[in-house]
Amino acid sequence: MRDHYDFSDSVKNPYAKKLKKQVTIRLDEDTIEYFKKLADEKDLPYQSLINLYLRDCAQSHKDLKIEWK
Repeated sequence: MRDHYDFSDSVKNPYAKKLKKQVTIRLDEDTIEYFKKLADEKDLPYQSLINLYLRDCAQSHKDLKIEWK
């Protein structure tokens, strides 16, 4: 490694606001298996598929309807 680095010509990462944040979430096993199977069919990592699904829900302002019986 060098003793000194020159960052005077550096630029900010334009994608820094788009970086993902790691979180811990508890999901039912059958839910995980569903997304893993679907991800295999779509040739995507299952976590990316879950992220895409949740992003779609957020962007379209989907509302969860719960009925207690």
